[in-house]
Amino acid sequence: MVAEIGPSNVEAAFLLESLAKGIRVDGRGIYDYRRLKISCGPTHGMVEVHLRQTRVLARVSCEVTRPLPDRPTEGIVQFSAELSSMAAPGLESKTAQEVAITRMVERVIRQSRAVDTEALCILAGEKVWLVRLDIHFLDHGGNLIDAASIAAIAALKHFRRPDVTVDGEEAIIHDVRERNPVPLSIHHTPICVSFGFFGGELIVLDTNLLEEQTQVSNFTVTLNAHRELCALNKAGGIPLNPKQIQRCIQIALAKVDEINEKIQEALKACAA
Repeated sequence: MVAEIGPSNVEAAFLLESLAKGIRVDGRGIYDYRRLKISCGPTHGMVEVHLRQTRVLARVSCEVTRPLPDRPTEGIVQFSAELSSMAAPGLESKTAQEVAITRMVERVIRQSRAVDTEALCILAGEKVWLVRLDIHFLDHGGNLIDAASIAAIAALKHFRRPDVTVDGEEAIIHDVRERNPVPLSIHHTPICVSFGFFGGELIVLDTNLLEEQTQVSNFTVTLNAHRELCALNKAGGIPLNPKQIQRCIQIALAKVDEINEKIQEALKACAA
């Protein structure tokens, strides 16, 4: 197991001293996101997200399978995340981060019922769509969870599955060249907004890699475009008081609106 290469003591001290003065090493404000770029294609369900040095590729695919025994009228949505040693120095392809990110994306999308799984049913108890979302981290520049959540929901909204005709007990899967594929039924758009804590009242939005390696804890707020709270997740040592949590939620509300607008713009650009 190769350990992640962290900052030196001098780098960490300089970072903390700068943050205490409200200055970030990349020139952003304390509550500023890095420049977000979302691009789609060339195939339906493929989306790439750039958060400055962080680059994530999400790809959605589907196949017909049998439903789970306890959910005969629902399709299946599966998630996976791959963080390779190519993404950043000192990282192996299989790390605890992969598991944590996969579980987080699964929690905010599947457990919040963002995707209508009943609409993925073809023949109850016999055939359903299995939708697979694969997330690949191409460059690790910090805050992988936010980038992954943006790429994931954008890819699901961009995806099109083959159309189906059901005649009695027979299902005909139409080739995309014969009939236009159809989009997934998406109930809402959950988006993660993450904060780094550096002790005391110092909170930073969208940590870059150096900040992430120096922070003492991380807090992620997940909201959708309807401004509904979908999930809260904390990782790290220091406890958070209600005032800090409320402060993060209020900041996240504004950021989710901005990110959702970026997603909509990217999807419209792809459809044009």
